Amino acid sequence: MTDDKRAMRNVATLVVAQAILGSQITMIFVIGGLAGQMLAPNPCLATLPISLIVFGSMTTAPWLSRVMQIRGRRVGFLIGAVGGLMGGVISAYGLFIANFWVFLIGSYMTGIYMSAQGFYRFAAADTASDAFKPKAISYVMAGGLISAIIGPQIVSFMTTGNPDASHMRYFNIYVVAILLNAAGLVIFFWLDIPTPSKPTAQSGGGRSYVELLRDPKIAVAVICAMVSYALMNLVMTSTPLAVVGCGFTEADASGVVKAHVLAMFGPSFFTGHLIARFGVEKIIATGLVILAIAGVVAIQGVEIGNFYVALILLGIGWNFGFIGATTLLATAHRPEERGRVQGMNDMIVFGCVTIASLASGGLMNCSGGDVVQGWTAVNLAMVPFLVLAGGALIWLVMRPKEIA
Repeated sequence: MTDDKRAMRNVATLVVAQAILGSQITMIFVIGGLAGQMLAPNPCLATLPISLIVFGSMTTAPWLSRVMQIRGRRVGFLIGAVGGLMGGVISAYGLFIANFWVFLIGSYMTGIYMSAQGFYRFAAADTASDAFKPKAISYVMAGGLISAIIGPQIVSFMTTGNPDASHMRYFNIYVVAILLNAAGLVIFFWLDIPTPSKPTAQSGGGRSYVELLRDPKIAVAVICAMVSYALMNLVMTSTPLAVVGCGFTEADASGVVKAHVLAMFGPSFFTGHLIARFGVEKIIATGLVILAIAGVVAIQGVEIGNFYVALILLGIGWNFGFIGATTLLATAHRPEERGRVQGMNDMIVFGCVTIASLASGGLMNCSGGDVVQGWTAVNLAMVPFLVLAGGALIWLVMRPKEIA
């Protein structure tokens, strides 16, 4: 039987890591597009730095998951922190020399950290009992509440009253990211997660990628995670551009993103309990409905209140959809398949998030004639993907149950 005392220690360690190292992501997502808009040779490429972070996460996930399967979670998370540190150094240098392409390299390196952070939620479940699994995942995700406060607060502090109107106004934010990663290198030595046992002759190493994707629970979990995360990123990436473009300040944009990230992680204190009580499918469905409502609110107007309400709903919808999908996936594979399933899942999820963040800048800056039309296009783009995820979830619920 799994010892939940050990699981609680690991959860506490991962919450601290989520809070401290995770702050860099909230900071960079606030200013990455704004810095990109100043450095990019074409305004349509403004959100490319954000896209490169997500692309870095996508391409890192398969091999990092394999490293964790063989060498353990701690090694993988240390690699992530080093990647984030190097990303901060290179991005800061790119700003210093005003070189967009160097800045993009730094963004890609930051994606290595983002990939490692994505595995925190799976690591929370590694030593947890079946009853504690959804709660462990939720608690670790709740650590993002602290990063939601720290990251945007740093951005607001460093930009408010700063007379520098050039890209260098964002330089010190990347210096802070470097320091956060350096501090984070120490945290993971408190983790106590055993390295997975090697596959036995009987298990044969588990199912192939094709066989895994044929499993209805795995396929629907991947689709719902992909849609929840990609749509959240699609809208969030454009939000600072839309807020500033509508005449508000960077501090206003930071405040909206802060509220959004608080809404992303705040429900995590009870999402696991809701899953245990009502079932994972109902919580995922609730998340998809809330994402749709967020889009409706967003296209009603571009007052600061609309931005706040829409982004708060976007965060809550992501929380229910993504944690629900993670929980569904965590119960659909065998231990020897862990590295393969989780790496495949995050590669697919962050591949779609990369496309979404690329599309975000194009829709925002290069569709329609003004900021309002661009912001409307971003939110309307959610519709077909919500239909896809909703249809997949209905199919899973309606299909005949397998008889053991």
